[in-house]
Amino acid sequence: MLTNYCYQGDCCAVMRDLVAAGVRVQCIVTSPPYWGLRDYGVAGQLGLEPTLREFLDSMVEVFDLCRELLADDGTLWLNMGDGYVPCRAAGVKPKDVTGQPWRLALALQDAGWWLRQDIVWHKPNPMPESVRDRCTKAHEYVFLLTKSERYFCDFAAMQEPVSGGAHSRGAGVNPKADIPSGWDTSAGGHRALKGRYAGTGVGFGRGYDKVAKPRAKQNASFAAAVAPLVDTRNRRSVWTIPTQSYSEAHFATFPEALVEPCVLAGSRPGDIVLDPFMGSGTVASVAQRLGRRWLGAELNPEYIALQAERTRQPGLVLEVAA
Repeated sequence: MLTNYCYQGDCCAVMRDLVAAGVRVQCIVTSPPYWGLRDYGVAGQLGLEPTLREFLDSMVEVFDLCRELLADDGTLWLNMGDGYVPCRAAGVKPKDVTGQPWRLALALQDAGWWLRQDIVWHKPNPMPESVRDRCTKAHEYVFLLTKSERYFCDFAAMQEPVSGGAHSRGAGVNPKADIPSGWDTSAGGHRALKGRYAGTGVGFGRGYDKVAKPRAKQNASFAAAVAPLVDTRNRRSVWTIPTQSYSEAHFATFPEALVEPCVLAGSRPGDIVLDPFMGSGTVASVAQRLGRRWLGAELNPEYIALQAERTRQPGLVLEVAA
């Protein structure tokens, strides 16, 4: 079986061939065409169906094949943005939000997928809009879907750094957050009580008396013990990631920083990551860089060359010991 390869052709036809060949992938990360957004100029493309219902039916068919390819403990990370009803669509209200991300997610849930998470991709640098009767859209969704309630997820690999007073394991774990109300934490770590306790000698720092020493030692020991535990925390469900420019002729490249946590959490080194809508090859590039193998499908032959350029530098693939 070929890996680190994108098959040029219709994604459903490609995936049927892969299923017939007995291929299994551990993780799928993809961003399909959005309905009514743009014409890529390729016969057979998805996204130009006359109605949203037909588009959703097409997507369910695509992801039924994805589910056949996916390992039983695998995960699907699906990026989908929203849009507005195009003028060409018959029988619909113009300017209506299509709601296609959630319509698709619920359609896939009805088709048998487990819908485990809706992640908001917040774009701090959204595309400017000249509208004056609504807000500028600055987010899309990433849905985490699985084949069952049990699946592989490398929880630690996608954690994020702790910021501010946040902590990862509840109240009383972060030493900075575990300071009683009224304590002054200024002046190089000196902690003295304010208000009615000021000047009493009760505190944590210079001038504290024998009564406070046991508590100070306890706090210091506690802080030293838990310090390694709070460098990172469980990744939140809102990911602030700027869009990433791409100089070549592809209109809808999603950023590598959006793909990376999905690949890290959804696969191990040496596993196969699939993108049935490979486009310019972002998923392939990230998977290869992280030591995963990859497969893809792409209808537009012009994009195959873009993928080859982005994956020209081989990644270090580590095989998992049996």
